[in-house]
Parts: sequence; C-alpha cells; structure tokens
Amino acid sequence: MTSSISETVSKELDHLEEDAPGKQSLTRVVFASAAGTTFEWYDFFLFVPLATIISRTFFAGLNDTAAYVFALLSFAAGFAFRPFGALLFGRVGDIVGRKATFLITISLMGVATFAVGLLPTYAQIGVASPIMFICLRLLQGLALGGEWGGASIYVAEHAPVERRGLLASWLGASAAMGLGGALIVTLLTRLAMGEETFNAWGWRVPFLLSAVLVAFSIWIRLKLKESPAFAKLRAKGGLTTAPYREAFAEPESLKRVVIALMAIMIAQGAIWYLTFFYAQFFIEKIIKVSPQAVNGLMLVIVAISAPLYLFFGWLSDRIGRKPVMLAGMILVLITLFPGFHLITRFANPALSSATESAAVVVTADPAACSVQFDPVGKAQFTSSCDIAKTVLTNGGVPYSNVAAPAGTLASVNVGTVTVQSIEGGALAGDELKAARAKVEREIKQALTAAGYPDRAEAPNMVGVFFVMMVFVVGACALYGPQPAALVEFFPIRTRYTALSLPYHIGTGWVGGFLPAASYAMVAATGDIYFGLWYAEIMIAIAILSTIVFLPEMRGRDLSL
Repeated sequence: MTSSISETVSKELDHLEEDAPGKQSLTRVVFASAAGTTFEWYDFFLFVPLATIISRTFFAGLNDTAAYVFALLSFAAGFAFRPFGALLFGRVGDIVGRKATFLITISLMGVATFAVGLLPTYAQIGVASPIMFICLRLLQGLALGGEWGGASIYVAEHAPVERRGLLASWLGASAAMGLGGALIVTLLTRLAMGEETFNAWGWRVPFLLSAVLVAFSIWIRLKLKESPAFAKLRAKGGLTTAPYREAFAEPESLKRVVIALMAIMIAQGAIWYLTFFYAQFFIEKIIKVSPQAVNGLMLVIVAISAPLYLFFGWLSDRIGRKPVMLAGMILVLITLFPGFHLITRFANPALSSATESAAVVVTADPAACSVQFDPVGKAQFTSSCDIAKTVLTNGGVPYSNVAAPAGTLASVNVGTVTVQSIEGGALAGDELKAARAKVEREIKQALTAAGYPDRAEAPNMVGVFFVMMVFVVGACALYGPQPAALVEFFPIRTRYTALSLPYHIGTGWVGGFLPAASYAMVAATGDIYFGLWYAEIMIAIAILSTIVFLPEMRGRDLSL
C-alpha cells in the first residue's frame, strides 16, 4: 500500500515545474515551507520522547505521579499559548505578509528550544527551574501559533487548484517528519551516550541541535517571495486594517470560525494527539512497555504516516475535502475503545489476563475517598481509602470502585484475596509511613500472586502496530486535506487571522490538553480506559458538525 501511495504522490510531484520567468518554482515553495514547519514541529515535539526525563529533571520536588502530570501540563502549556500566537501573528500575516511572519515565528521557536537545552535543573536552582521551563514552552507555543497557518496559506495560495490538496498536505506530513525527527535524534543520542549519560545531561543535545536546523530553515525561507494572491491584494490596496473586527465581529466571518473549530479542528486535536501522543504515554506509562520499544514503534508509525498525508491530500483533490476528512473521523470513533483494549492485550498480555481473572476492586466509603490526582504534590491521602488507592495508582493498576457504608474501613479485593487497608488520619510521621508501607506490601503481594506484572514482558509489538495503524489512517485522512480545506474556507483579507485561531484552539487546547486530561481521568477513576472519553466525545461532536454545517470547499478561488 505504501509503495502505491508513494508512486501516486511521485507522479503528482512531477508536475512541479518552474513557473514563468520572475516567479519562483512550486518545488521551492513547498520545500521551504514544509522544511521550516518540520523543524519547528521538531522543536515543539522534543518533549514527547523526553517526558519522563523532563518530569524528574525540572519537577523533582514532587512525587512520581505528580511530577509526570506536571510534565504533561507543561507540555500542554505550550499548546495553551498557541491561540494567542495565532491572534498575534495572524494579524501580522494579514497586514504585513505571509513570508515575513513565518520568518519571525521560526526564529522565536529556535531561540526558545535552544534555551531549554541550557536550563539548570531543579536540583541546581530549585523551583526557578520548572518556572523557566514552562516560560520557554509558552514562547514555543506562541511561535507555533503563527507558523502553521502562514505556511499552509503560503503553499495553498501558490498551488494550482487541481493539486492544492496534495501540495498543502505536505504541511501535514511535516508534522509527522518533525515528530519523527525528534524521536530519531533522541534515540540516536541515547544509544550513542548510554542511558546513564543521556539521563544525566545527554538529553540536552537534541534541544541544542535545533539551532542548526532552524538556521538552515531561515536561510532557505529568506529566498522566498511573497504569496502571489497576497501580493496582488496589496497592489490593489485591498489589505485589511482591522483583521480582528473583520474575522470575529462580523456574523458571517465568525460563523466560519466556529464551523471550522467545531467541524474540523476539535476532531483534529483529539485524533492526532491521541494517536501520536497519548497512545505513547498509555503504552509506556500505563501498560508499562519499555521506552525503547515504544520509541521504536512510534518511529515506524510516524515514517509510514508521512506518505499517507500526501495520499489523502491527493484523494481530496479528486473526491472532495469533506468526505475524506469525515471518513477519518468515523473510523477513529468506532475503533477507539476496542482498539485500546487490543493494545493492552498485545502489549501486556499478563496485565490483560490478570484484570480478567482477578479484577481489582476497592470497597470503601465514598466520602472518605479523594480523587487520586494531585497536581501540586501536597495532598496527604491519609484515609484508609486513599492509602489503598495511592498504592494502586502509583503502580498503574486498574481498579473499580464499590461503595461501602459510612465509616467502613476500605479494603482491596484482588480476585478472591482481600487486603484490609489502615486508617491513617490519626497517624503521623513514622507511624503513618509504616502503616502505608504495610498496606503497600500486602497489596503488592496479592497482585503478584494474581499475576499482575511489574512491567510488560515479551510484548507483541507487531499486534500493537496494526492496531495503531488504524488510528494513523484516521488521523491522516483528517489531517491530509485539512490545510487546503481551511485555506479555501476563509476569505483572503482575513485568512491568516481567521484560519489560525480555530486551528490552534483545536490543536492547542483540545489536542494539547488531551494527554494531561486523559491521564488525570485515569488517575482519578482507576479505569485505564476512562481517559478515552475525552477524545470520543470531541470526535462525535465534530462528526455531527461536519455533516450538518461544513460545506465542500474544493476548488474555491483563493483570491476572493
């Protein structure tokens, strides 16, 4: 399949020839735009393979669970600022121009990423370390907020109408290539240095390397000319002087922004970040597959995904943007829950078998149970229910809950074995520590006897790969036609501003917060699949909105 896709894409790219004298070639336009976006995604996605190291490097003052959640929240913080970057740089792009704007954004991204590689650790300067790290993530988010929209518009406004979907889909492929580059560089650095050296300081190398990549991207983008559609608009004196008012205050324009967000972008955020981010966290953190195996899996998946974006972009040139994107959403919606159950069965069969033969049940007074999610790492969790659940949550053990009468001492059932917890509210210091240790020891003994593994043994990664590819196809079917669809959906005067905001709300807020929110939902309930509801609900809303409100925009005149 990959071979036939590559042949199709290759034939289409053969049409990329030099334009008339004085104009730049489509090859240069696509390459420069996609290369710059690839390097910017590389900078932003370095967090993914380094999440565990980042949690203990910059958030070492918290317990393991809280540190990991904080690391995910710092990942989300970069996404939180992306809509603000969209507003800031969208205005610049609609008033000053496409080319100048994405030169600024890639420079800002490069500086912020390079600075992460120089940051002192929590052990060196204390709480200032995570604060500085989060500030740099915010700068990255600000920069990325202006990058993607500008690059997509720039390519689409150059592309011939009959190949617009294919050429613009290179921006989707660039995200995959950026993520793949981050995974490859991290893996090679880890292998070259060894685990101990890499964990100590070698993790900084991928961040520092970004300076070289960004310098190359700036150099090649400096050779570009302004978008012809924008240059024509400027020559006619038709540029907007109030892009915010025209994009968001006028009813028809605001309607377009809302439709783009609800019909396309919330699904894009949910599906893409579930597939390429949360799935990785799920397999490594919850299912306990080794980081090396997970990184290898993601590398293969990302590599295969790149031509799929181009294929679905090409397909949307033939049958339309809407049917291709809608098919991707529906595919993920119907396979999400059964797919993740299969991932567990393939990746950690012992865990899957144990949960079926010896389910873990916590029986406790609901009023005595706290939510097992402590983002600041300060909760004491001293009730008998909390002590028991803390052991299970920290061990990544899925469990269900049964309500008991008020005042009942909590207990944990592992199959037919019952472990009584201890009330620690009146205890302190060494007594509380000893009580917790006793409960933890007894629960772990029961779990071991029931076959619950400490880590995944002999995972069937081939099986995991095929399940993941279902989600990858869905993600690529949605993302491939998306750049062209969004550019076609908005008028030229406010295209940069109006397009960028819904894109970065969908990917930045819905997608960026998905890993942290889904992981928190799992920690709060004990159900390792409960976090999937976040994505499932978003996708369902998007499908309905697409069917009812989204028009087909293929072939629209982009100068309008």
